Amino acid sequence: MIKRTLYFGNPAYLNFKNNQLIIEKRSFDIFTEFNISDSDDNNSNDKYLKRKTQNESIPVEDIGIVILDHYGVSTSQYLISKLLENNVAVIFCNDKHHPVGLLLNLDGNSVQSEKFKAQINSSVPLRKNLWQQTVSSKISNQSKLLKSIGVDVTNMEYWAAKVNSGDTKNLEARASVYYWKNLFPEEMKFYRDRYGDPPNNLLNYGYAILRAVVARGLVASGLLPTLGIHHRNKYNAYCLADDIMEPYRPYVDKIICSLVNKELDLYELSVEIKRELLQLPASEIIIDNERSPLMVGLQKTTASLAKCFEGKSKKITYPEFKVGLINN
Repeated sequence: MIKRTLYFGNPAYLNFKNNQLIIEKRSFDIFTEFNISDSDDNNSNDKYLKRKTQNESIPVEDIGIVILDHYGVSTSQYLISKLLENNVAVIFCNDKHHPVGLLLNLDGNSVQSEKFKAQINSSVPLRKNLWQQTVSSKISNQSKLLKSIGVDVTNMEYWAAKVNSGDTKNLEARASVYYWKNLFPEEMKFYRDRYGDPPNNLLNYGYAILRAVVARGLVASGLLPTLGIHHRNKYNAYCLADDIMEPYRPYVDKIICSLVNKELDLYELSVEIKRELLQLPASEIIIDNERSPLMVGLQKTTASLAKCFEGKSKKITYPEFKVGLINN
């Protein structure tokens, strides 16, 4: 089945009727649509579409993510409830076009209470082992991205293999310092800081989209996005999403690298930049030795995590980064 990411960056009224999302436009401007297969069928169409008609309708069951990025977009409570019932992640953006809010379904799995119980009762050794796998996969994927741009990654490969339970040696942080120092051109003197100079703003935007996709997958797998295996900030409602997205971050980073190389104005989230970043859920990845859209791969990851909590498996299924598959 095809799942779509819908982006609304112009005034519109959104409503629900006959199981359809109804778009009543206040102008003839564009919205953006990306199709994402929610199965293992990889015949998905990743397209940037310009809609010229004033009114549109889209089956709600075909939608995966809705991004609302204009103060002129209004919607009915009825539509929001129907989107959530269909496990659609709804993202709200601020006046700087950065995602600031996320709505998710509270009842995403038929045996959710059992899965909640298994997650809550998981042992400390299990959570430390899961974090070890997560960090090792993250460093490995980071090293492959660096290697593709000609950086020596001998140390990164060593660190990826040496992560211990709970990453008590803090190899994730050591790898992070080396990674950010070498990812972008040296003349940029880049320093990763959420509030720092570009392309930090683009990374923030891409990570927010990724976080929403991960949170959606966790809910669909019957897990609590709030209860992390490593992140524990009491003010963070998506600790587990922040844990599980770690090995997927290089997919965002690769897109940002390509945008930097195009020498665009990185201070502004232009239509071109957002178009590239909004293709993230449909990006093709390798997971379980198979090609898959990122959103589908994430569902495999979250399903495998649920099995780990239930004692049915000891391994999280994470993707293996392949540079050539991103933005061909």
